[in-house]
Amino acid sequence: MQALRASMACSAMASLAPCRHGRMMASASRVAIPSASPAVGKRSLCVTRAQAQDVKEQYETAEHKGIVFKPMKAGKEQLEQVASAHLTSSSTDDSLARLNFAAEQEVGINEQINHEYAMSYQYHAMSNFFNRDNVGLQGFAAFYRVSSLEERAHAQQLMDYQATRGGRVKLAALAAPPPDYNHEQKGDALYSMEIALALEKLNFQMLYSLHETADKAGDAQMTDFVEEMLAEQADAVKEISDFVAKLRRVGKGLGVYEFDQLLATKAQEMYASLPSPV
Repeated sequence: MQALRASMACSAMASLAPCRHGRMMASASRVAIPSASPAVGKRSLCVTRAQAQDVKEQYETAEHKGIVFKPMKAGKEQLEQVASAHLTSSSTDDSLARLNFAAEQEVGINEQINHEYAMSYQYHAMSNFFNRDNVGLQGFAAFYRVSSLEERAHAQQLMDYQATRGGRVKLAALAAPPPDYNHEQKGDALYSMEIALALEKLNFQMLYSLHETADKAGDAQMTDFVEEMLAEQADAVKEISDFVAKLRRVGKGLGVYEFDQLLATKAQEMYASLPSPV
Protein backbone atom coordinates (compact mmCIF):
# COMPACT_ATOMS: atom_id res chain seq x y z
CA MET A 1 0.00 0.00 0.00
CA GLN A 2 2.84 2.41 0.84
CA ALA A 3 4.47 1.61 -2.52
CA LEU A 4 1.20 2.41 -4.34
CA ARG A 5 0.84 5.76 -2.53
CA ALA A 6 4.43 6.63 -3.42
CA SER A 7 3.79 5.84 -7.08
CA MET A 8 0.63 8.02 -7.12
CA ALA A 9 2.54 10.88 -5.50
CA CYS A 10 5.20 10.65 -8.20
CA SER A 11 2.55 10.81 -10.96
CA ALA A 12 0.95 13.89 -9.39
CA MET A 13 4.31 15.66 -9.20
CA ALA A 14 4.96 14.80 -12.85
CA SER A 15 1.84 16.73 -13.93
CA LEU A 16 3.38 19.94 -12.55
CA ALA A 17 6.08 20.14 -15.24
CA PRO A 18 5.04 22.80 -17.82
CA CYS A 19 5.33 22.59 -21.60
CA ARG A 20 6.50 25.36 -23.94
CA HIS A 21 2.87 26.19 -24.85
CA GLY A 22 1.97 27.20 -21.30
CA ARG A 23 0.10 23.97 -20.37
CA MET A 24 1.26 21.60 -17.65
CA MET A 25 2.54 18.29 -18.97
CA ALA A 26 5.00 15.59 -18.11
CA SER A 27 8.68 16.48 -18.65
CA ALA A 28 10.52 13.75 -20.53
CA SER A 29 13.66 14.13 -18.41
CA ARG A 30 12.15 14.37 -14.92
CA VAL A 31 8.78 12.58 -14.74
CA ALA A 32 7.53 9.06 -14.43
CA ILE A 33 8.01 7.24 -17.75
CA PRO A 34 6.19 3.93 -18.16
CA SER A 35 8.53 1.20 -19.28
CA ALA A 36 7.88 -0.50 -22.59
CA SER A 37 8.96 -3.80 -21.12
CA PRO A 38 6.29 -5.87 -19.33
CA ALA A 39 8.86 -6.98 -16.79
CA VAL A 40 9.39 -3.44 -15.53
CA GLY A 41 5.97 -2.00 -16.37
CA LYS A 42 5.16 -1.22 -12.74
CA ARG A 43 8.39 0.66 -12.07
CA SER A 44 8.78 4.41 -12.69
CA LEU A 45 11.16 7.33 -12.26
CA CYS A 46 9.73 10.25 -10.28
CA VAL A 47 10.66 13.83 -9.37
CA THR A 48 10.73 15.69 -6.09
CA ARG A 49 8.63 18.78 -5.39
CA ALA A 50 11.81 20.89 -5.45
CA GLN A 51 12.76 19.59 -8.92
CA ALA A 52 9.29 20.35 -10.29
CA GLN A 53 9.44 23.88 -8.89
CA ASP A 54 12.85 24.35 -10.52
CA VAL A 55 11.46 23.39 -13.93
CA LYS A 56 8.54 25.81 -13.47
CA GLU A 57 10.90 28.69 -12.60
CA GLN A 58 13.10 27.96 -15.65
CA TYR A 59 10.06 28.08 -17.95
CA GLU A 60 8.81 31.37 -16.49
CA THR A 61 12.29 32.90 -16.87
CA ALA A 62 12.47 31.82 -20.54
CA GLU A 63 8.99 33.21 -21.25
CA HIS A 64 9.89 36.53 -19.61
CA LYS A 65 13.00 36.85 -21.80
CA GLY A 66 11.01 36.20 -24.99
CA ILE A 67 12.63 32.83 -25.65
CA VAL A 68 9.39 30.84 -25.71
CA PHE A 69 7.56 33.06 -28.25
CA LYS A 70 8.83 36.13 -30.06
CA PRO A 71 6.57 37.67 -32.78
CA MET A 72 8.13 38.50 -36.14
CA LYS A 73 8.74 42.17 -36.94
CA ALA A 74 6.50 41.99 -40.02
CA GLY A 75 3.68 40.55 -37.95
CA LYS A 76 3.97 43.38 -35.45
CA GLU A 77 3.83 45.97 -38.26
CA GLN A 78 0.65 44.45 -39.70
CA LEU A 79 -0.92 44.34 -36.24
CA GLU A 80 -0.18 48.04 -35.79
CA GLN A 81 -1.69 48.83 -39.21
CA VAL A 82 -4.91 46.97 -38.39
CA ALA A 83 -5.12 48.53 -34.93
CA SER A 84 -4.77 52.06 -36.35
CA ALA A 85 -7.30 51.63 -39.21
CA HIS A 86 -10.53 53.62 -39.01
CA LEU A 87 -13.53 51.89 -40.56
CA THR A 88 -15.35 55.17 -41.17
CA SER A 89 -12.52 56.68 -43.23
CA SER A 90 -12.29 56.62 -47.03
CA SER A 91 -8.50 56.84 -47.00
CA THR A 92 -6.65 53.90 -48.54
CA ASP A 93 -4.21 54.04 -45.64
CA ASP A 94 -7.04 53.03 -43.32
CA SER A 95 -7.94 49.84 -45.18
CA LEU A 96 -7.98 46.69 -43.08
CA ALA A 97 -7.40 44.40 -46.06
CA ARG A 98 -4.76 46.38 -47.99
CA LEU A 99 -1.45 44.53 -48.33
CA ASN A 100 1.26 44.88 -51.01
CA PHE A 101 -1.19 46.79 -53.20
CA ALA A 102 0.47 49.75 -54.93
CA ALA A 103 -1.34 52.98 -55.82
CA GLU A 104 -0.65 52.29 -59.53
CA GLN A 105 -2.59 49.04 -59.28
CA GLU A 106 -5.55 50.73 -57.63
CA VAL A 107 -5.62 53.48 -60.28
CA GLY A 108 -5.34 50.93 -63.10
CA ILE A 109 -8.29 48.93 -61.78
CA ASN A 110 -10.41 52.08 -61.51
CA GLU A 111 -9.56 52.98 -65.11
CA GLN A 112 -10.61 49.52 -66.22
CA ILE A 113 -13.84 49.75 -64.22
CA ASN A 114 -14.77 53.01 -65.93
CA HIS A 115 -13.90 51.64 -69.36
CA GLU A 116 -16.16 48.62 -68.77
CA TYR A 117 -18.98 51.01 -67.84
CA ALA A 118 -18.28 53.12 -70.94
CA MET A 119 -18.56 49.99 -73.10
CA SER A 120 -21.79 49.05 -71.35
CA TYR A 121 -23.16 52.55 -72.03
CA GLN A 122 -22.17 52.33 -75.70
CA TYR A 123 -23.72 48.88 -76.18
CA HIS A 124 -26.91 50.06 -74.52
CA ALA A 125 -27.18 52.96 -76.99
CA MET A 126 -26.64 50.57 -79.91
CA SER A 127 -29.33 48.27 -78.58
CA ASN A 128 -31.82 51.10 -78.42
CA PHE A 129 -31.02 52.09 -82.01
CA PHE A 130 -31.75 48.62 -83.40
CA ASN A 131 -34.91 48.42 -81.29
CA ARG A 132 -36.40 51.41 -83.16
CA ASP A 133 -39.61 50.81 -85.10
CA ASN A 134 -37.97 51.96 -88.36
CA VAL A 135 -34.95 49.63 -87.90
CA GLY A 136 -36.57 46.50 -86.45
CA LEU A 137 -33.51 44.25 -86.06
CA GLN A 138 -34.43 42.64 -82.77
CA GLY A 139 -31.53 40.16 -82.86
CA PHE A 140 -29.00 43.01 -82.98
CA ALA A 141 -30.94 44.84 -80.26
CA ALA A 142 -30.90 41.79 -77.98
CA PHE A 143 -27.22 41.05 -78.64
CA TYR A 144 -26.10 44.57 -77.80
CA ARG A 145 -28.40 44.72 -74.76
CA VAL A 146 -26.89 41.53 -73.31
CA SER A 147 -23.42 42.79 -74.24
CA SER A 148 -24.18 45.88 -72.15
CA LEU A 149 -25.12 43.69 -69.17
CA GLU A 150 -22.00 41.62 -69.65
CA GLU A 151 -19.69 44.65 -69.54
CA ARG A 152 -21.46 45.92 -66.43
CA ALA A 153 -20.89 42.51 -64.84
CA HIS A 154 -17.18 42.86 -65.65
CA ALA A 155 -17.16 46.27 -63.98
CA GLN A 156 -18.76 44.74 -60.89
CA GLN A 157 -16.18 41.96 -60.93
CA LEU A 158 -13.40 44.55 -60.90
CA MET A 159 -15.09 46.58 -58.16
CA ASP A 160 -15.37 43.47 -56.00
CA TYR A 161 -11.69 42.79 -56.57
CA GLN A 162 -10.80 46.37 -55.65
CA ALA A 163 -12.62 45.89 -52.35
CA THR A 164 -10.91 42.55 -51.78
CA ARG A 165 -7.48 44.14 -52.00
CA GLY A 166 -8.37 47.17 -49.88
CA GLY A 167 -8.61 49.69 -52.72
CA ARG A 168 -11.23 52.38 -53.21
CA VAL A 169 -13.54 52.47 -56.24
CA LYS A 170 -13.71 55.84 -57.99
CA LEU A 171 -16.28 56.16 -60.77
CA ALA A 172 -15.88 58.81 -63.46
CA ALA A 173 -18.35 60.58 -65.74
CA LEU A 174 -19.32 58.74 -68.93
CA ALA A 175 -19.34 60.38 -72.35
CA ALA A 176 -22.66 60.22 -74.18
CA PRO A 177 -22.60 57.70 -77.07
CA PRO A 178 -23.99 58.64 -80.50
CA PRO A 179 -27.73 57.96 -80.94
CA ASP A 180 -27.55 56.87 -84.60
CA TYR A 181 -25.53 54.17 -86.38
CA ASN A 182 -26.52 54.57 -90.00
CA HIS A 183 -23.62 54.49 -92.44
CA GLU A 184 -24.10 55.28 -96.11
CA GLN A 185 -21.67 52.70 -97.49
CA LYS A 186 -21.58 50.03 -94.79
CA GLY A 187 -25.11 50.09 -93.44
CA ASP A 188 -26.08 50.10 -89.77
CA ALA A 189 -25.46 46.40 -89.02
CA LEU A 190 -21.84 46.25 -90.23
CA TYR A 191 -20.97 49.72 -88.95
CA SER A 192 -22.22 48.95 -85.43
CA MET A 193 -20.34 45.65 -85.35
CA GLU A 194 -17.11 47.38 -86.40
CA ILE A 195 -17.58 49.77 -83.48
CA ALA A 196 -18.08 46.77 -81.21
CA LEU A 197 -14.84 45.23 -82.50
CA ALA A 198 -12.92 48.45 -81.86
CA LEU A 199 -14.30 48.56 -78.29
CA GLU A 200 -13.37 44.93 -77.58
CA LYS A 201 -9.85 45.38 -78.95
CA LEU A 202 -9.35 48.50 -76.84
CA ASN A 203 -10.59 46.57 -73.82
CA PHE A 204 -8.03 43.85 -74.50
CA GLN A 205 -5.24 46.44 -74.69
CA MET A 206 -6.30 48.01 -71.41
CA LEU A 207 -6.42 44.66 -69.64
CA TYR A 208 -2.98 43.88 -71.02
CA SER A 209 -1.67 47.15 -69.59
CA LEU A 210 -3.31 46.35 -66.25
CA HIS A 211 -1.53 42.99 -66.27
CA GLU A 212 1.79 44.75 -66.89
CA THR A 213 1.12 47.07 -63.94
CA ALA A 214 0.50 44.09 -61.65
CA ASP A 215 3.56 42.30 -63.00
CA LYS A 216 5.83 45.29 -62.36
CA ALA A 217 4.52 45.43 -58.79
CA GLY A 218 5.38 41.75 -58.36
CA ASP A 219 1.74 40.98 -57.53
CA ALA A 220 1.22 37.37 -58.61
CA GLN A 221 -2.31 37.25 -57.22
CA MET A 222 -3.46 40.21 -59.30
CA THR A 223 -1.76 38.96 -62.47
CA ASP A 224 -3.68 35.68 -62.11
CA PHE A 225 -6.93 37.61 -61.72
CA VAL A 226 -6.30 39.76 -64.82
CA GLU A 227 -5.14 36.77 -66.87
CA GLU A 228 -8.57 35.16 -66.46
CA MET A 229 -10.19 38.30 -67.84
CA LEU A 230 -7.64 38.46 -70.67
CA ALA A 231 -8.45 34.91 -71.77
CA GLU A 232 -12.16 35.76 -71.96
CA GLN A 233 -11.42 39.01 -73.76
CA ALA A 234 -9.29 37.30 -76.42
CA ASP A 235 -12.26 35.03 -77.21
CA ALA A 236 -14.55 38.06 -77.45
CA VAL A 237 -12.25 39.80 -79.94
CA LYS A 238 -12.16 36.68 -82.13
CA GLU A 239 -15.94 36.27 -82.03
CA ILE A 240 -16.70 39.89 -82.99
CA SER A 241 -14.05 39.69 -85.73
CA ASP A 242 -15.92 36.73 -87.20
CA PHE A 243 -19.18 38.70 -87.08
CA VAL A 244 -17.59 41.62 -88.92
CA ALA A 245 -16.19 39.30 -91.61
CA LYS A 246 -19.59 37.65 -92.14
CA LEU A 247 -21.45 40.95 -92.32
CA ARG A 248 -19.00 42.22 -94.93
CA ARG A 249 -19.88 39.20 -97.04
CA VAL A 250 -23.67 39.46 -96.79
CA GLY A 251 -23.91 43.17 -97.64
CA LYS A 252 -26.92 45.29 -96.68
CA GLY A 253 -29.76 43.14 -98.01
CA LEU A 254 -31.47 39.90 -96.98
CA GLY A 255 -28.25 38.61 -95.43
CA VAL A 256 -28.54 41.16 -92.61
CA TYR A 257 -31.99 39.84 -91.73
CA GLU A 258 -30.68 36.26 -91.58
CA PHE A 259 -27.70 37.36 -89.50
CA ASP A 260 -30.14 39.09 -87.14
CA GLN A 261 -31.73 35.68 -86.43
CA LEU A 262 -28.30 34.28 -85.58
CA LEU A 263 -27.65 37.12 -83.12
CA ALA A 264 -31.02 36.55 -81.43
CA THR A 265 -29.96 32.98 -80.60
CA LYS A 266 -26.52 34.16 -79.52
CA ALA A 267 -28.08 36.74 -77.17
CA GLN A 268 -30.12 34.04 -75.43
CA GLU A 269 -27.00 31.96 -74.85
CA MET A 270 -25.10 34.96 -73.50
CA TYR A 271 -27.92 35.94 -71.16
CA ALA A 272 -28.10 32.42 -69.72
CA SER A 273 -24.39 32.53 -68.83
CA LEU A 274 -24.44 35.92 -67.10
CA PRO A 275 -23.44 35.84 -63.42
CA SER A 276 -26.04 36.55 -60.75
CA PRO A 277 -26.15 40.25 -59.77
CA VAL A 278 -26.10 39.30 -56.07
